[in-house]
Amino acid sequence: MIILGIDPGLATTGYGVIKKVKKNGDKNNLICLGYGCIKTSPNLSIGDRLKKINNQLVKLINTYNPEILAIENLYFFKNLKTAIPVSQSKGIVLLKAAQKKIPVYEVTPLQAKMAVTGYGRADKKQVQRMVKVLLNLPEIPKPDDAADALAIAFSCFGLKIEKA
Repeated sequence: MIILGIDPGLATTGYGVIKKVKKNGDKNNLICLGYGCIKTSPNLSIGDRLKKINNQLVKLINTYNPEILAIENLYFFKNLKTAIPVSQSKGIVLLKAAQKKIPVYEVTPLQAKMAVTGYGRADKKQVQRMVKVLLNLPEIPKPDDAADALAIAFSCFGLKIEKA
């Protein structure tokens, strides 16, 4: 099973791809197939920025053929100014998943942190370190948007997440 995790944003959309494989008999292992960020320039119009996110997302989906898409779901924002662009980016991701018929699961930051660290209020550094350990990565995944996306994908393996 391949899960594409997404941490949406207009300037930076983090992504992480995890695959569940069977090794050593019945033991399940998770491997990281890739991670990174889709970055857009503030010099572009909002429409062009969303178009870039869409185009890069299509490439990711075509490359990895995910069976599930996990996306961060925020219940509240501290800053309305950031809420709207994040929601616009998230809308692009949800639309593309629907068009490709990929089931979507929404994961709150608390659920993702709980899944990887065992503590829902863990800080970014703790999440990055645990993602490295859990996925046996050679180094801490950076930037933190990519690490968050990997944590979001990882959380789908261990938690009962609601379908979007």
